[in-house]
Amino acid sequence: MTGTIPPKPAARQGRPSLWRLLRMFRADMLSALPARLYHAWMAEFRTPFFRSYLCNDPALVERVLKTCPADFPKSLRIAEGLRPLLRNSVFVTNGATWEHQRRIIDPAFEGGRLHQSLPAMRAAGANGVLRLHAKSGPEPIEIERETSHIAADVIFRTLFSIPIEDAAATAVFQAFRTHQRAMPIVNPAALLALPRWLPRFHSRATRKSARHIRQLIERLTEERAAAIRAGTAPDDLATKIMTFTDPVTGTGFDAAEMVDQVAIFFLAGHETSASALAWALYLLATHPDWQERVAAEAREVLAGPDPDLSRLSQLTASRAVFRETLRLYPPVPMFVRENRCPVRFRGRDIAPGGQIVLSPWHLHRHDRIWDDPDAFDPARWDSPNGRAAARAAFIPFSAGPRVCPGAGFAMAEGPLLLSMILRDFRLDPAPGRIPVPVAHLTVRARDGIWLRLTPR
Repeated sequence: MTGTIPPKPAARQGRPSLWRLLRMFRADMLSALPARLYHAWMAEFRTPFFRSYLCNDPALVERVLKTCPADFPKSLRIAEGLRPLLRNSVFVTNGATWEHQRRIIDPAFEGGRLHQSLPAMRAAGANGVLRLHAKSGPEPIEIERETSHIAADVIFRTLFSIPIEDAAATAVFQAFRTHQRAMPIVNPAALLALPRWLPRFHSRATRKSARHIRQLIERLTEERAAAIRAGTAPDDLATKIMTFTDPVTGTGFDAAEMVDQVAIFFLAGHETSASALAWALYLLATHPDWQERVAAEAREVLAGPDPDLSRLSQLTASRAVFRETLRLYPPVPMFVRENRCPVRFRGRDIAPGGQIVLSPWHLHRHDRIWDDPDAFDPARWDSPNGRAAARAAFIPFSAGPRVCPGAGFAMAEGPLLLSMILRDFRLDPAPGRIPVPVAHLTVRARDGIWLRLTPR
């Protein structure tokens, strides 16, 4: 293993006042938390409004996500900042509503259907590589912007069979960028104990951009619904989801529900993929030995006809790099659940309504679970420690019934796009520009990730 230790935000020092802590959380969750969380099995945080329990004990994570998931529904606080855009999407619902939504969505992402999305992934990757060729050279480029463009292209091609150059796709992509800039990571209603009937306060820019995105998505879904009725709709994810019905209730999504689901598909699929791909490219730029391994593998595996799933399984170095990236920079750094009934965790009694925080960011870097947890070492996945830690403490897509339905999609998309880029370019970090991870909608770099791309 060669190269530098990847950047990690400085942990909080001291005990700030509640007001100062709230301001720190609104700026960045990662640097607002103390360093002890990388070693502790559990920690309790008290505010005047609620109590929060961060759990790193793998047994507790297993209990919350897999053994008793119905006892720990998703916290409604997590939805406060996302509600203007996502409304009642599968990402924020619980109970019977969530079960109904997953029974419709899950069949569209079954493993047997993944091969149907590969042509769209390859086309978006090829388009992205051409775009990068036009920007390569001695001057560094901000790579997160480019990976966002590629990931959005993948989403539009797989969802609606349109490239990002399509006017509607371009409009949605630009609107999402505006919405990201307008929305803080933590809404005040997530921190205060506000009654459900009280109106939530979102900035004018947040509400305006969310409304614009939903109008654009509504237009796309209306056009698709018309094509389905006419029998001319392509066999893509949007058509599948709009035509599937819940086998229990016999109903599908109405127009408003479909807008909710498309919004989260784009937000989750685009944001998380863009974040992971950008960090993977940075890690390879700073670890040239692994960069050359991935490039050599890509030249061999991607040579000849377009690869199918069996060929993609041969991208072992690229997949190890992508998994290691998801460990070090999990796109969604924290999941928040709420206990419905009294529970006892590690000798502590937790009353109903406690906020149970599972943090992939801390779990993936926990110094009692992983060897050399802050190092970039894709070879760890073949080591005894790496295999054991992966079973106990690797949850970039969550786990259990609420695991991300697109996890398999992401694990095909990420290594493929990474290999396509490394096959064509040598990567170097921009001198003096070390990215600082911050938690916004996903784990991104405060001032971007700047790399120099040189055609091979």
